[in-house]
Amino acid sequence: MYSFEEIANADPQIASAISMEIQRQKDNIELIASENLVSRAVMAAMGSPLTNKYAEGYPGKRYYGGCEYVDIAENLAIQRAKEVFGCEYVNVQPHSGVQANMATFFAVLKPGEPIVGMSLANGGHLSHGSPVNLTGKYYKVSSYGLGEDGRIDYDEVEQLVCRVRPKLIIAGASAYPREIDFKRFRQIADMTGAYLMADIAHIAGLVAAGQHMSPIPYAHVTTTTTHKTLRGPRGGMIMSSNEFDQKINFDKAIFPGIQGGPLMHVIAAKAICLKEALSADFKKYQEQIVKNAKALAKALIEKGFNVVSGGTDNHLVLVDLRNKGITGKDAEHILERANITCNKNAVPNDDQKASVTSGIRLGTPTITSRGMTEEDMYIIADCINMMIDDIDANENKVRRIVSDLVEKYPINY
Repeated sequence: MYSFEEIANADPQIASAISMEIQRQKDNIELIASENLVSRAVMAAMGSPLTNKYAEGYPGKRYYGGCEYVDIAENLAIQRAKEVFGCEYVNVQPHSGVQANMATFFAVLKPGEPIVGMSLANGGHLSHGSPVNLTGKYYKVSSYGLGEDGRIDYDEVEQLVCRVRPKLIIAGASAYPREIDFKRFRQIADMTGAYLMADIAHIAGLVAAGQHMSPIPYAHVTTTTTHKTLRGPRGGMIMSSNEFDQKINFDKAIFPGIQGGPLMHVIAAKAICLKEALSADFKKYQEQIVKNAKALAKALIEKGFNVVSGGTDNHLVLVDLRNKGITGKDAEHILERANITCNKNAVPNDDQKASVTSGIRLGTPTITSRGMTEEDMYIIADCINMMIDDIDANENKVRRIVSDLVEKYPINY
């Protein structure tokens, strides 16, 4: 609808920044697990005139006139999310996954009530009760971690829940490479009458394609982002059954609870990505994400890396670098010199502070969107190994390998 020249003519400085970022994305092997490449249609919707429309409220019940056409977009997003995830209630208005989580807390909890979630240090998310986050300041938080095998110890979670008797249990993670047993979490929740919230921000695409257990039959409420494995615009959603929504009004928790006007251009883009998620190609794509992650984990293990839990079931690999004698922060910087992008990440029992960490988190959604397959994961693992083993000797060689690989799998913006 609009060309890049529109930006260049209006604001050359912003155009330059965008142009350089586009080139960076094209030139780099992107291994950040929470990133992906959206379709042109999704990007076009986000840049559409729908951004001009205020639409506080919900379809058919707006506080502004002239919403009949944006109502169509929002209703389509809701209907498609129901079809994709097999749920009965959907709110597509959260501006982010954190907003979806906050609305859930706002709906079911009072300040000071107890919650249980995975600790940030063991793979949880800031919004699951971290002391530096609003959730950690407003609620009484108890956190569960991982067993010695790097997996959730459900018996330990059960003991914790029975001891603290939380009002809400959070099942979900930001850096956990194994499948989450939502059925077991619901059994634990039922023991004390707690609500179960599943946060599938990272694995939504896998859930949609049947590559991970769905929480919908078990969780009272499910939150997600739309911009990670789901491969949509940056935003969030809330899902549940109608039965639970009648008890807890999530619509009111979003508006007027914690948000004002919805981002209608983003909601339209959500509708597009959800339509894409209903395709056979999307299922094949999600299958390849998992195949690539497993291959990357296997290749790294063969090169002597300590992969947390010994592998992965989803889209990410968590690597403990302590046996390599390097911090996550340094590894992130070293790999970036060779155009390999990842993020430093805490690992279980990490002895480094959060700004340094002892590990890195590697994800396969973006490189899978480019078309890479298992054989390419061995090349990437070899590049990572060479850079961490001896950057001075290998940097130029690895940069050439990376350049050849991204040229083989171009991004066509």
